[in-house]
Amino acid sequence: MTAAPPAGSPEAKRRPWWPPALAGVLALGLGLAAAEVVAGALGRAETPVVAVGEEFIDLTPAWLKDFAIETFGIHDKTVLLIGMGVVLTVLGGLIGLLTARRKGLGMLAATALLVVAGFAVNSRPDTTMAGLVPTVAAGIVALPTLSWLVGKATGPTTPQPQLTPSPPPAPTRRSFLTAAGITAGLAVIGAGLGQVLGARRAGVETSRDQLEATIDLPRATPPDGADLLVDGANPWRTPNQNFYRIDTALSEPLIRAEDWTLRVHGMVENEIELDYDRLVGMGLESRWLTLNCVSNEVGGHLIGNALWTGIPIADVLALAKPSSDADAVRSTSHDGWTAGTPLDVLTDGRDALFAVGMNGQPLPVAHGFPVRMIVPGLYGYVSATKWVVELEVSRFDDFEAYWTSRGWAERGPVKVASRIDVPSSRAHVGAGSVPVAGVAWAQHRGIQGVEVRVDDGDWNAARLATVPSADTWRQWVWQWDAEPGEHRLTVRATTADGEVQTSEEAPPVPDGASGWHTIDVTVDG
Repeated sequence: MTAAPPAGSPEAKRRPWWPPALAGVLALGLGLAAAEVVAGALGRAETPVVAVGEEFIDLTPAWLKDFAIETFGIHDKTVLLIGMGVVLTVLGGLIGLLTARRKGLGMLAATALLVVAGFAVNSRPDTTMAGLVPTVAAGIVALPTLSWLVGKATGPTTPQPQLTPSPPPAPTRRSFLTAAGITAGLAVIGAGLGQVLGARRAGVETSRDQLEATIDLPRATPPDGADLLVDGANPWRTPNQNFYRIDTALSEPLIRAEDWTLRVHGMVENEIELDYDRLVGMGLESRWLTLNCVSNEVGGHLIGNALWTGIPIADVLALAKPSSDADAVRSTSHDGWTAGTPLDVLTDGRDALFAVGMNGQPLPVAHGFPVRMIVPGLYGYVSATKWVVELEVSRFDDFEAYWTSRGWAERGPVKVASRIDVPSSRAHVGAGSVPVAGVAWAQHRGIQGVEVRVDDGDWNAARLATVPSADTWRQWVWQWDAEPGEHRLTVRATTADGEVQTSEEAPPVPDGASGWHTIDVTVDG
């Protein structure tokens, strides 16, 4: 009787490394596909990949999150998913190689990886025992597949009796490639089936389509004079598909409107719970509101303006009757994310909404369907909770929210800011009359003036567009008589209550960036 060649033997050295590595990758892939199928069939969101990714997001230190947002912006999750794919590929390959050399250790390593995934799933908010079923399914499929494929890659470990000693038979490449192809095909089919099952079970898009026909959502036509229509400038109304998205949800929560409820509790006289129909039945209002992320750098694009339709948050809080001792509301998303908002901001008459519509359509899933919060005058991290399911009336002294526990400021009022959109940085323009245009914002205070400076010269007043309220950004334009050469353009804004935008530069952490937006342009003669 002979055994598989030991590590380092001439027989082992002659065998290529890539078949067992590929076997490990494919076994892991098929296991994850099985998890997707089971999760889709059960209508669950707790797949191993999503759970590990979201746990990684939660455990990532604030400085690394800030770096990711600053570097990748709205593509941060795409980069994370690509990174996870690379890591899983490497781990699968290493497990395959280990299994080929020491089968017991390889299977143990694969089991340990599944256990880690199980802990990640179990750590997610609202996870039940049923949420672990997809991870168990991944193990049931992946472990036998790993053993089978590695066996195909390395040859039989139980040889037949032989009259004369001879090297163990090498695996046939055709046999392994056939097995690998079957596994890969099943993984692709499984992943696709999981997506189909998940979409069908959730029924979110169907729910959105039905709402579009049953709730009154106005046309999102910008008011006259709000958009200066400068060629190359960003539109005053940000289309839904272009609206920035920054949140911690790797997989968007899938909640049908008919399944959604909002609980209001804590320091209140009346604890209440509203379903979607009752909330909408309180009366819809539509407001143009600008929302921006505290991570936005000076001159950045993590900001957008839309027509939001919803129910005043103050009306809902009035039903609950908050205690006079309360000074904060902690809102919670369906995925467990939390924000702390000053109670007085939610009840001072500003247009703080439980939004159900965006630009004349039901909220997109990526932007919080079926219900999210919008509070003008505050950065999103302390107010704009997507997929909101709970409000707890409380005191700031008694809790920490997601970002404040990571070093960000407690209250997050928006700072006055302005941006040059046209011309773009390092652009070449012709001499003569050149439009310099952009936007300025100071939500809930409004913008009364914008000035532009060329090099270190005098400030020049820009022409302002009209706006429906102080809660939106404001477009501006200034005609520059450009002379040939290298020039630097700088912009600053002044709020309606007289605050001039500071030149003092500050990073986004802990309460928003500040400084003047400056660009360099070349004027060709």
